[in-house]
Amino acid sequence: MPAYDFTRRASRPTDPDVVVVGAGVAGLATARALADRGLDVQVLETTERVGGRMATRELDGFRLDHGGHLLNTAYPEPARRLDLDRLELRPLAPGALVHSGGRRYRIGDPQQTPARQAAARQAGPRGPLGSPLDRARLAAALGRLAATPVPRLLARPETTAARALGDRGLPARTVDGFLRPLLSALLSDPALSTSSRVADLVLRSYARGRLALPAAGIGAVPDQLAAALPEGSLRLGVEVTSVSTAGVETARHGRIAARAVVVATDAPAAAGLLPGLRLPAFHPVTTYYHAADRSPLGEPVLLLDADRSGVSHSLVLSEVDPSYAPSGRALIATTVLGRHTFDAGGPSGDEPVVRRRLGELYGTSTDGWEFLAVRHVPDAVPAMPPPHHFRRSVRLLAGLYVCGDHRDTSTVQGTLVSGRRAAEAVLRDLGVPVADEAADVAA
Repeated sequence: MPAYDFTRRASRPTDPDVVVVGAGVAGLATARALADRGLDVQVLETTERVGGRMATRELDGFRLDHGGHLLNTAYPEPARRLDLDRLELRPLAPGALVHSGGRRYRIGDPQQTPARQAAARQAGPRGPLGSPLDRARLAAALGRLAATPVPRLLARPETTAARALGDRGLPARTVDGFLRPLLSALLSDPALSTSSRVADLVLRSYARGRLALPAAGIGAVPDQLAAALPEGSLRLGVEVTSVSTAGVETARHGRIAARAVVVATDAPAAAGLLPGLRLPAFHPVTTYYHAADRSPLGEPVLLLDADRSGVSHSLVLSEVDPSYAPSGRALIATTVLGRHTFDAGGPSGDEPVVRRRLGELYGTSTDGWEFLAVRHVPDAVPAMPPPHHFRRSVRLLAGLYVCGDHRDTSTVQGTLVSGRRAAEAVLRDLGVPVADEAADVAA
């Protein structure tokens, strides 16, 4: 569609049409959508990098993804907004390994037919999931969920994910042995206080797609969005101190006038700039990174801890793609969920306990593992308790907008959708025709 021509209303020739505050995924997606329609956009980022909480950093040849983000190939919005081929997505192995009661067992591919699930007996001995019939019932339940249209899921009575799991008629061993640890990992919510509708959507995507990571790390997602912006539209190291419908004030770069301002920061920063904005609760996420001389697993499979030991899940990132670690080394990322009272040593002080548990989960000695780093993010994931509003307004006033994972769902899908919705609201207010697009709710 050709760019729309309009008369700018800026106080200086250098002032943009739209200022986007924050260079996270939501802000970059908003800016790209606006720039694609011919608007002059400036993205202002306080820090010296893009991505916000979705970032990757290098440490001694190891690639550390912040926050343990995973993409799902069934999410529709990333397929629309990103060049997935250029991201070189590396899928995780189908299904998962679950550790419970002192041993590991495999839950097979959720897209496999129930009959083949039962026949393959992929979990080996009976294990916590019980008989092959139980596994077939689980596969059938996931298959039904995958085939259920989203509107029907959103019409279900809403409660917490924990309560809904108990009301669905599945055996307790199936819930506790797989669904509970899986959902805890996917939602970053160990108590499963999340809306049952959100949980259903997340499980539906899990059953329909594959979990994956870009070969270059999760930071490749914001990097790709930033690279598509016009030259000069991204400004790092610019702190915005206040916003209005007519522009922004910055700490060291003066006032920047604009026809519209989009606040695309995380929720706490957005609430600081927009008094009265709803501030959600958060799920903290702590990620430990270890290096080993050899991989404790020979495949990129999600390892879930069903024993509620404190560890949620672990993944050998160098099995996802060898470039995550130097040649001859393995990189293991382990996620601990929930609020913790750390000692004087902070999260690092708990590393010996986490390492001992990893020895049990992987069934190998971890004495020789090297502790590389830990990242604790207290406000990592906005909570989504019932009743959850899937489409919080992104338009506050004509000329002032807000987007981010706190406006839709706390996933890459929700973050990108919120950015698109904010861009569409700006375009409508500026009189620019907007093509109708489906506002997918797919978690």
